[in-house]
Amino acid sequence: MDTYTKNMTVGSELSHILRFALPLLLGNLFQQIYNIVDSVIVGKVLGKDALAAVGATGSITFLFYTLCIGLSIGAGVLISQSFGARREKEVRSYISNSAYVLILFGLVLSLVSAISAESLLKLLGTPKSILPDATSYMRIACAGTVCVAAYNWINSVMRSLGDSKTPLVFLIIASLLNAALDLLFVVAFDSGVSGAAWATVTAQAISAIGCILFSYIKNEYFKLSKDELKPNRRLIAKCITTGVPIALQNALISVSMVFLQRAANTFGETVMAAYTVTMRVEQLIQQPFQSLNAAVSTFTGQNTGADKPLRVTKGYRQSLKTSTIFALFMLIMFMLFSNAIVRLFVNDAEVIRIGSSALKVSACFYIFLGFIHTTRGLLNGAGDVGFALINGVAEFVGRVGFSTLLLLIPFVGIWAVWGTTCLTWVLTAFMSFLRYTGGKWKDKKLV
Repeated sequence: MDTYTKNMTVGSELSHILRFALPLLLGNLFQQIYNIVDSVIVGKVLGKDALAAVGATGSITFLFYTLCIGLSIGAGVLISQSFGARREKEVRSYISNSAYVLILFGLVLSLVSAISAESLLKLLGTPKSILPDATSYMRIACAGTVCVAAYNWINSVMRSLGDSKTPLVFLIIASLLNAALDLLFVVAFDSGVSGAAWATVTAQAISAIGCILFSYIKNEYFKLSKDELKPNRRLIAKCITTGVPIALQNALISVSMVFLQRAANTFGETVMAAYTVTMRVEQLIQQPFQSLNAAVSTFTGQNTGADKPLRVTKGYRQSLKTSTIFALFMLIMFMLFSNAIVRLFVNDAEVIRIGSSALKVSACFYIFLGFIHTTRGLLNGAGDVGFALINGVAEFVGRVGFSTLLLLIPFVGIWAVWGTTCLTWVLTAFMSFLRYTGGKWKDKKLV
């Protein structure tokens, strides 16, 4: 069992966090390859209009995906604190009951999102020229939401037990399969953007099924008795009440991204394509921050369960220094190579010009992004999930408010799209800082 679990309540704080975060980072990077491969193949083979069609769906599909991610994070907090407190039977019961919550929720979202795809895209103001392709891509991608729910559930459970290596293996396999299927469907079969969507959904499904089967075979915590498999109303309710605030935070962030996507849509296909490219790159750059977030969350959860608050604070401060160093490094990289990066996605000169400038602007604010992720990891792991909703409201207000304001200023023009994101990071980081220094998170233990 020890091979697939890790006790993070003893030993070097930063070593635990970085060793845990590295496989997460590699896994997250491979996961982002799903999106990047889609964008590169669609942009290079099918052209900028097809790329804009795929990009137009991003904020909406992310909304449905992120609801599942929020619920899985909540389950992970409960399991990590129970694991840190050495309550093994409770750990197993949370594993089964959180699975029931996530899979049912994923099935409902798959149905709702696939049915409402075209209506939602019209609501966003998606140009008619790309609406058919965007609708086709979104229906297929959203129908696979249940696969996203299943994968994020098993991934969150494994993380909470200290295993960040197993998901990496299956993500590598799935990402290679995704690339092969993209080439097969889009290039060989000439199936357009629908082929790219099917490739991604298939890869996600294989990753989820593979992780679940492997965990059942190798990890003793997944060998559940009949009693542990029985639905428990109290534990199901606990999973829901813990996960819903995080899910709502993610939902608010996603809805705010929808507003920003709508703002980008008003400037036409060229700006939409540039925004799609910068979003794909930003998703990639966020992976180290998100990996550190997950590592800090698991570290905090286990040590909170074990009643070791000093280790929590020390690990957080060391992680914050790490995120700051990475942010400064990426600032230098984008100042030097942003033009070449955008050229990987598209050949259109105007898209390259806009996208490379936007990347340079955004990079100046990555320090705030790192602070947000590291602090969220601490707060979630400690059980302060109620603040997640407050933080989500702040990010929603920021994106909607700043975009509305900047679009009214004539000389800002298209830069309102990227300026909104940067200002929102500053606002959200400030809110997180106030919560951390206030200290209320220290009394939010869940088990």
